[in-house]
Amino acid sequence: MAPARNRRNSAANTTAATVEAVWRIEAAKLIATLSRITGDVGLAEDMAQDALVTALEQWPGQGVPDNPAAWLMTTARNRGIDRIRRDSNLAAKYGQIAADMEREGPPPGPEEIAEVEDRIGDDILTLLFTACHPALTTDSQVALTLKAVGGLSTGEIARAFIVSPATISQRIVRAKRTLSESVVPFEQPDEEEMGQRLAAVLGVIYLIFNEGYAATSGDSWMRRELTTEALRLGRVLVGLAPREPEVHGLLALMEIQASRFPARTGKDGEPVLLMDQDRSLWDQLLIRRGLTGLRLARELDGNGPYVLQASIAACHARARRPGDTDWNEIVRQYELLAELNRSPVTELNRAVAIGMAGDPARALIIVDGIASGGKLEGYHLLPGVRGDLLEKLARPGEAAGEFRRAAGLTDNEAERRVLIERATRAERFSD
Repeated sequence: MAPARNRRNSAANTTAATVEAVWRIEAAKLIATLSRITGDVGLAEDMAQDALVTALEQWPGQGVPDNPAAWLMTTARNRGIDRIRRDSNLAAKYGQIAADMEREGPPPGPEEIAEVEDRIGDDILTLLFTACHPALTTDSQVALTLKAVGGLSTGEIARAFIVSPATISQRIVRAKRTLSESVVPFEQPDEEEMGQRLAAVLGVIYLIFNEGYAATSGDSWMRRELTTEALRLGRVLVGLAPREPEVHGLLALMEIQASRFPARTGKDGEPVLLMDQDRSLWDQLLIRRGLTGLRLARELDGNGPYVLQASIAACHARARRPGDTDWNEIVRQYELLAELNRSPVTELNRAVAIGMAGDPARALIIVDGIASGGKLEGYHLLPGVRGDLLEKLARPGEAAGEFRRAAGLTDNEAERRVLIERATRAERFSD
């Protein structure tokens, strides 16, 4: 009896893993297509979730269907029609939605797939624009993008951001309610809005990547699951908008930065800063992909912020040793970036580059100017950079104080340990 039960449990676990894998691949297509049909992202996401639950219930006993994507679509549509018809109090538009869904006909067979691929691509792009709609808060944009487009579960998103599943669930519910109450149409923005809305989509994807690349809180220096998802979303977006240079620029930037992952932590998981990394560990495939993407962006006359940031990352990627880094070129790229957006963070990064290019005194003047403006008050990297510049100027006592101040401002435990270690080392030199 026990061996038979174990075999059944193993088969059920295998099927559940298959359902999860299919869902991760097909979720965005499913929700995007249903959103186009219904005009309601919230309803579409609910219908898709109903289909997922049904798959988890039925596939272990019945086996995985030959065309799981079509099965999910059919089930979602049928459950949606049943749900709409069952609730007699729904607004009249939902009756029309049910009729529209019936007119859609059965899911396409293999011979029709090529004809609908472009439409599905347009649907997914529209879903991205909708999930990142300006009516939503940034937290809601991120949560809805990862849920609807990324196919991540509420629990997975919660674990990645170290918050409770209830918090993520509330953000998603709030996002769907806002879209519904604001009567946000499921359509791509018009030409006048396109630039601003695309920038919002890129911003959300890069925010997801950055939270994985250098986690703002918790014990871990990195959260690889978030960077992996951001890279996947970036690659999806490149396929959907191949003529947009900033899309190529963002993906190039993320790929080049992700190439450093193998060298960013030591044997015990402690952070290793850029200039101390073993560059032989950098992922050369990702670097080549990033440089190719940057070249494509340049060929499309790209000179936006993501293309410029990718150009800066490329300067690091091309340097075999830290001493080979062309810091003067990096300064030039930051100056071009500042012309587009002279934000305090851009200025802080420019100061770092100027210090590395051999002029820490000038860099310190820039940093002190940023500090006096008060816009980065509470931002731990400001005293961290100031401490680094003071070290270069042979003022270790002052540097130690800045490193300790930075350590007190960060919520990431791994980063705090690095800053305290730097403060301790600087204090030894000041004695």
